[in-house]
Parts: sequence; structure tokens; C-alpha cells
Amino acid sequence: MYRGRTNSLSSQHFGVYVALQLLLFTGACRTKKTWPVTFPQEELKKRLTPMQFHVTQERGTESAFRGEFTDHKDEGTYTCVVCGTPLFKSDTKFDSGSGWPSFFDLVKDESISVSDDFSYGMHRVETTCSQCGAHLGHLFDDGPRPTGKRYCINSASLGFQPKDGASTSPPRDGDGAGAAGSSASGEKTEL
Repeated sequence: MYRGRTNSLSSQHFGVYVALQLLLFTGACRTKKTWPVTFPQEELKKRLTPMQFHVTQERGTESAFRGEFTDHKDEGTYTCVVCGTPLFKSDTKFDSGSGWPSFFDLVKDESISVSDDFSYGMHRVETTCSQCGAHLGHLFDDGPRPTGKRYCINSASLGFQPKDGASTSPPRDGDGAGAAGSSASGEKTEL
């Protein structure tokens, strides 16, 4: 009888072990969600640059200090490159020294969804567009006042709407298919 309980406990521990390994392997602790706005993957592959697709759809990360909006100083609103949802105002952008655009506040609290991310053997808080589910970056609690938040966002996941109203959506590769923003680099890079 004692031996049976030991095996039972071992099986339970093994199940927990397997679940944790799967969690660490996949990195995400979020469940599949139906987003209010969806796009066919083939459309996104045509409309977005390879880097934009990799970051927003495959949860990738662009190289630090290489993104289009890292040193961007224009006044306006940063939007989701996939669906155009307004995410951040330029007056909340700051230089965090991280190599990625950083913001301390959102346009609206509902603009972004957050979920636990355990990829790369560490715990972070992933940020995604609340409308289409595009991966944006991560949220940290080491930002400036008044929020103390640092939304560390990939340039490739952002578009920009200047204060004067003109959009930064140049045609991609001369094919006339404008994305809601562009990335300086098309190669796939992971941290």
C-alpha cells in the first residue's frame, strides 16, 4: 500500500514536471483567444515586411538599437502595425537605454493585453494588441513616473500617425501594398 502511494505521487510529480517543461519550451502562459479583428496569415505575409510578420505573428524580437522607431522623435501616435489600433502617444516615449522604443503609458488601458511569458528561462509580461493579438513586446515595472511602467516595444510591431495626420505607410518593395509602418530590417532575429 505504501509503495502504491509513492508511485502515485511520482506520477503526479512527473505530470507537473512535463507541464512545466512544455511551458518553458513554448514560453507562453496564455490561452488561445479570439481577437475582435483577424486577418488571414497569407494576407499578413503579403502586407507586412518579413520582420513585421516575424515579430507580430511569431512572437519574435528585432535586434536592439536597429528598429525604425528606436530614436524616433516626431509628435504623433504609435499604432499597431497589423490593425492600426492606437497604442502610445509620442509624449509618453522615453529613452530607456534598452535599444527598443519604450513608453510609460498607453493611449487607453484597453489598448494592450498582457500575459505571462516564460521564454528564455525567465518570467516577463508579454504585451499584445488587444484588438488583433499582434505581439508587441514586454512590460516592465522599471519605468519613469508617473506610472513606473516601461512598455518595451519592437519597432517592427508599430506604425506611426504623425500629429499632422499624414501616415507613415510607404509601399513595401514597390508593390503598392502599404503596411501601417515599416521596419528597417527584414531579417529574422531572436533573442
